[in-house]
Amino acid sequence: MAHDFPLFGDFHGDSPDLTREAVLAAVEARLIATFGEPSGRAAVTFLGADRVEVLRFGPDAEGLVRYSTLGMAAAPMADPTSPVADQVRGPRVELLLTVRGGRDDVLRPLATFAATPQVEGLVVAPGGSLDLGAPLWEGAPFTSVLAAEPGGLVEDLDLAEPAEPVRFLPLLPMTPNEAGWKRVHGAAALQERWLNHGTDLRDPRRRGVPLD
Repeated sequence: MAHDFPLFGDFHGDSPDLTREAVLAAVEARLIATFGEPSGRAAVTFLGADRVEVLRFGPDAEGLVRYSTLGMAAAPMADPTSPVADQVRGPRVELLLTVRGGRDDVLRPLATFAATPQVEGLVVAPGGSLDLGAPLWEGAPFTSVLAAEPGGLVEDLDLAEPAEPVRFLPLLPMTPNEAGWKRVHGAAALQERWLNHGTDLRDPRRRGVPLD
């Protein structure tokens, strides 16, 4: 799977005050408080990584279905410049994808993205992208996603100090042409084009934005 996030060292273990179970219980509670009870869930386990769940919420009154990873924030992602990974400090995130009408075959791709910090040693951050190398769901015109800024859909979740809050990063599907254009011009420029053209990023059948 292609990516453009920085690499970092392996990490293992949990702080006694920030166990995996406690963090993920708090994450799930925040998601339920925001979206209501899940309408479905699935779990995926990858070799060398802890289990990742994906929760489905909705559809809501607008027909929107939200998918959220659950498991990525159990451990912090380490500073890529640090020779030793901190077991407590470091960014913690979960990933969110909104699709009108829903596409449940996106569950495994989302779990794949969520496992990259453990499997490939990556820091997933706003402005970066993840490329699956295949359609995000059957028939999808998108093979990659852009990680957007947190806070719009789900508020940051504060954890006990010195841990950083859990941030919930929206994923914006990109066509191959959009992904290539983003690599050259940057995430902000692509998002500006989407905005200027009134692009509905939740439309599972949308066409790529004009890039001329």
